[in-house]
Amino acid sequence: MAFDLEGLRAAVAAHGRVTRVVIAAIRGSSPREVGAAMLVWQDGQSGTIGGGALEFQAAEAARAGRLGLSRHALGPELGQCCGGAVTLLTEFWDAARLDTVDGTVVARPALPFSGTENGPETLQVSGAPLAVKRLLARARGQGVPPEPQLIDDWMVEPVLQPSRQLWVWGAGHVGRALVNALSPLPDFAITWVDTADERFPETILDGVTRLPATRPADLVPYAPKEAEHLILTYSHELDLELCNRLLRHDFTFAGLIGSATKWARFRSRLAALGHTPQQIARITCPIGDPALGKHPASIAIGVAARLLSPAHSETTRKELSA
Repeated sequence: MAFDLEGLRAAVAAHGRVTRVVIAAIRGSSPREVGAAMLVWQDGQSGTIGGGALEFQAAEAARAGRLGLSRHALGPELGQCCGGAVTLLTEFWDAARLDTVDGTVVARPALPFSGTENGPETLQVSGAPLAVKRLLARARGQGVPPEPQLIDDWMVEPVLQPSRQLWVWGAGHVGRALVNALSPLPDFAITWVDTADERFPETILDGVTRLPATRPADLVPYAPKEAEHLILTYSHELDLELCNRLLRHDFTFAGLIGSATKWARFRSRLAALGHTPQQIARITCPIGDPALGKHPASIAIGVAARLLSPAHSETTRKELSA
């Protein structure tokens, strides 16, 4: 988990002062991991720290203005079956405080539970404990963000930086289902391509870049070579040209929607365009899980499961290191 700075900025812009509740530490079993967070304002909230009584009480406390650290035994105190205990950090954020966030790690004192005090207005690490300073120095020196953690009553969280570039080619029924399924996941930065602006839905979710282009295949050179691609346009000819261009450009994963018959024809035509069998085999077709059916949502579930599987992550890691 990581500190979703852009999501917090959007919430503050929409609602003014927002309270953020983050799981700072856990002991035993917990419904969510350290770093899981939710945002709370007077008449709403977003995100989740695991639901149930814990989340309900945390939201009520946030609306009542109770800030700082609080500890909760999930079994005896809340009647939840997890059996562990969690430490929550509840703190306010507004535009002024957001302006003090600098860099790729957010480190600040997590004040002990202190009624309705506001807590620190700015984020200054000069007075941080030595353990926190060492952690930040290691993160800067090695370029590896730290795990979210509570250290000597200081909360340290890496700023969310999507680690996977996903290009979705096509904004039809399956494309929309895929983007809806994958865009909430923090690891993905999605670029969504189709031939005209009106082919996209009116509302585009956060983390998705809409990119209309009369000739979509001409955008392939602009895709990072480590990007992953899902090809599902309305045109078989466009699908073929995207496969052709991607094979000449490089990628870590490319999935093509279609039947076994379509893929057999594509293999033959790609070979005629000069691609070797080994190169063509890098494209996955069909995508999804046939056992789930052909409904767009079923295809999206199958594709999402594939992209999130440890086996897929290991394959793409090997592609990047090759």
